[in-house]
Amino acid sequence: MTPPVPLLLSEDHVARVAPADGLLHDPNWRMLEDADLDALAARLTEGKPRPIPIFAYGSLIWNPGFEVQARRRATAIGWHRDFSLSLEHFRGTPERPGLMLALAPGGTCEGLVLDIAEGTETESLRAVLRRELVAHELSANASWIEVETERGREIALTFYAGPVGAPLVQLTLAQQAMRLATAAGQAGSGAEYLLRTARGLADLGIHDDYIWTLQKMVAEAIDEAS
Repeated sequence: MTPPVPLLLSEDHVARVAPADGLLHDPNWRMLEDADLDALAARLTEGKPRPIPIFAYGSLIWNPGFEVQARRRATAIGWHRDFSLSLEHFRGTPERPGLMLALAPGGTCEGLVLDIAEGTETESLRAVLRRELVAHELSANASWIEVETERGREIALTFYAGPVGAPLVQLTLAQQAMRLATAAGQAGSGAEYLLRTARGLADLGIHDDYIWTLQKMVAEAIDEAS
């Protein structure tokens, strides 16, 4: 379905968010090495479908970072998008904290299933697990969830569905918008992340009221501050 309201958030808004220096990762984390990633991948995928399906609902839609064999629309059953992961690194700093998407219980979430290209499992799983989980402290944040696709009910591997051991915040919509409008770090700004996600959904014909409301609020907040 084509979104009924066009995006208000734009590249011009993103360009008006002041950049910020910061850390890519929490310096206290113990980073996952190749051997750790391979062991985690083996545990997560033992006895699971092939090709390995990844459910994408945020940045993996527009930047998967691994070789994709096939894509198909999917709806996560019993989950919805929620900007609840608090960031003081990556796309945020302690002075300008950011937010990243997670999946929260309840409702549904439209996204994509990305099948990892067969024959690339080792390098593809290393890439996606290193990117999504990063460190031992976050390694519990991968899980298999039920999704509905053109094939019927399936399972797919996803990340931060009910986050474990991650810094969480419960903010009002207005508070989320203000954080996303001001946050920036070494990896870019919150506004950029939101714009890329909204565009990725729009390109697929997916409309998420929550994302569309936030992008409008973030654009308006940046306009008011300029």
